[in-house]
Amino acid sequence: MSRKPRVLRIINRLNLGGPTYNVAYLTKYMRDFDTLLVSGMKDETEESSEFIVKDLGLEPKYIPEMQRELNPFRDYKSYFKLRKIISEFKPDIVHTHAAKAGAVGRLAAIHENVPVVVHTFHGHVFHSYFNSAKTQVFLNIERYLAKRTSKIVTLSPKQLDELTVEFKIAPKDKFQIVNLGFDLSRFTQNQAEKRADFRSKFQVEDDEIGIGIVGRLVPIKNHSLFLQALKIVSQKSSKKIRAFIIGDGELRSQVEAEATALEIPFSSIEDHKKTLLTFTSWIKDVSWCNAGLDIIALTSNNEGTPVSLIEAQAAGKFIVSTKVGGIKDIVEVNKNAFLVEKENVNIFAEALLKAVEDDILRNNVLQQGSKETLNRFGYERLCADMSKLYTQLLNVKNQ
Repeated sequence: MSRKPRVLRIINRLNLGGPTYNVAYLTKYMRDFDTLLVSGMKDETEESSEFIVKDLGLEPKYIPEMQRELNPFRDYKSYFKLRKIISEFKPDIVHTHAAKAGAVGRLAAIHENVPVVVHTFHGHVFHSYFNSAKTQVFLNIERYLAKRTSKIVTLSPKQLDELTVEFKIAPKDKFQIVNLGFDLSRFTQNQAEKRADFRSKFQVEDDEIGIGIVGRLVPIKNHSLFLQALKIVSQKSSKKIRAFIIGDGELRSQVEAEATALEIPFSSIEDHKKTLLTFTSWIKDVSWCNAGLDIIALTSNNEGTPVSLIEAQAAGKFIVSTKVGGIKDIVEVNKNAFLVEKENVNIFAEALLKAVEDDILRNNVLQQGSKETLNRFGYERLCADMSKLYTQLLNVKNQ
């Protein structure tokens, strides 16, 4: 009996977010392939998501030197450690996920003559992250690697257009769109119980509208826009509102300082106080939060395909978001989401206020259910799509 094709899957780090879930599901459920998962290390401001892989019974191999920040010495060591793993595991496919793993991992795979090399852009760093000179360096690196990559996976048509037309990473025939995939069942199960528990925990009354923003507190997420819009909505709304910043990160103290400057009363989860704004820090079961909330916001300046908005739709929650990245490809504009151009505080506040005031709009989204989201972004579909892609690439290589 011939052995299963071997896949070496490499990810930057196991932090809370879409890439971790996706590599975990692909490693666990692509049963026609023998997969080894390799991960770098998260930084100290991020919440670990090792529980995701452990709950699935996976045992990743870790490379401590592979971290998000650029460091030539650590990156060099990561490269040689990956070459050693490739030499020993002898994969038929190396599939890298996100920027750092994509650069170091693909370079190692190319130099070890791996037959098939695949890379997934879960987002990109080509605007709103670095200055123009540094961005140009990253673009040149990606173009070099793209020529030596068998197939590049993008998550949405919008992301594909950005990478091919705007940033000219590679021709379109080098790319394949594969939607993200998750186990979204927990966002539809026991919703009434979860809602009651969340609202009891944070003293949210039945007539209060809960607004949440989920994600890392880092510059690209632009929590400043959320705070400014929240201030406006709290002054104009006829309804009582409560807001929750779910997540943590390097800008926590800065975001708190801005809330103070805007005279927004806030508390942390440890304070057990009822305030307009609550910082919950990281909460592993986001389905519990979504059940208790009514609106999910996102204010990023750049995104790939944000998991928080997929999860919001699975839970039947209305979305107010900036119009960036692939977001317009995953929501139904003006039906279950309002999209606003980035950095426009007044228009974002206007959209958020409209969502707060319109009970019928929010209830329609809740009543319509999440069947389409579950089908489109389920992990079974993800694994089937990726299995088909791998098989095609191996067949071409073996011809």
